[in-house]
Amino acid sequence: MKIEQVNLYHVRMPLQSHFETSFGRITTRDCILLEVHSEGVVGYGECVADYDPGYASETSGTAWHILQEFMLPEILGKDIAQPGDIHACLHMIRGHQMAKAGLEMALWDVLGKMQGKSLRELLGGVRERVDVGVSVGIQDSISELLQAVTDYRAQGYGRIKMKIKPGRDVAEAQAVRKALPDVRLMVDANSAYTLETAEALKALDDLDLLMIEQPLYEDDLWDHSKLQAQLQTPICLDESILSPRHARQALEMKACGIINIKAGRVGGLSQAVGIHDVCRAQDVPVWCGGMLETGVGRASNLALASLPGFTLPGDISASVRYYQHDITAEVFELNADSTITVPDQPGLGVTIDFDVLDKVTLAKATFRT
Repeated sequence: MKIEQVNLYHVRMPLQSHFETSFGRITTRDCILLEVHSEGVVGYGECVADYDPGYASETSGTAWHILQEFMLPEILGKDIAQPGDIHACLHMIRGHQMAKAGLEMALWDVLGKMQGKSLRELLGGVRERVDVGVSVGIQDSISELLQAVTDYRAQGYGRIKMKIKPGRDVAEAQAVRKALPDVRLMVDANSAYTLETAEALKALDDLDLLMIEQPLYEDDLWDHSKLQAQLQTPICLDESILSPRHARQALEMKACGIINIKAGRVGGLSQAVGIHDVCRAQDVPVWCGGMLETGVGRASNLALASLPGFTLPGDISASVRYYQHDITAEVFELNADSTITVPDQPGLGVTIDFDVLDKVTLAKATFRT
């Protein structure tokens, strides 16, 4: 695949409703759409870095800068055999995993279109439909939280994830469990606790949760291993896992029992598959996290989640959960069994709705050989 041209679009999408986590509330979501031209084929990728450096240190602004000044000059004009090969081309650039992941995703789309294969086929996926859940942000009151989760349950979601933070955790989780005694329930702290304040989370062991996601600092493995030894509920690591190496280390020190794999967080689909393989070799369950993606990133996540080791429902909700008008012509809908169908067309299997894209694009730039 000779990379001849790359277009960048800085996109800002209005959310259907606000989304609040331990690091703040958002009503819009930024990303960078990458359009890669290679030998008459056009592929798309999504860099999931948002406007704020809350979830990660990367932002849409830093990603744009790194892509323009450092990454694209290294790959324009290059002939790349496999999408994962870009990591060798960009080995001198530390970090900036989300920018790398967006670029790699576009190359997977190009490769699939060239070979007439879906991304699921290219990655070795085994499922035509994947089990999904819904992520519910922190609400203004317990009554509003209960209304939200019961509404999502009525829509057909079989797994509920609720965001928590100190002071907004045990009582909320107890109320949801009482209202929905049979639902698959989990909580996500997004690094809001310390080893000391996480003492409060021990009460969650009585609620039959699937997992407690990322309770401690994003760069911490050791204290997570201490906390996991004190809990019956499995800890799931998200922000702490940036590579297959981190996954191996976390499992060796028993820092978690589950890993959330986000291709954007770890540098791309090739690295995500590597983490999947590390975990599968040790019978450790994984699932696909979400970053409020557009249809581009959602299609990629569905293909990734079709791999055999993804045995827990992912945060890959229906398109309407997030956006009234997505930038893809394809709309992902929830099936009656709490699954979403994986695209089966070449590449990502989605097409861009340029009328919508034009309305939500803040900036565009073109780079050629």
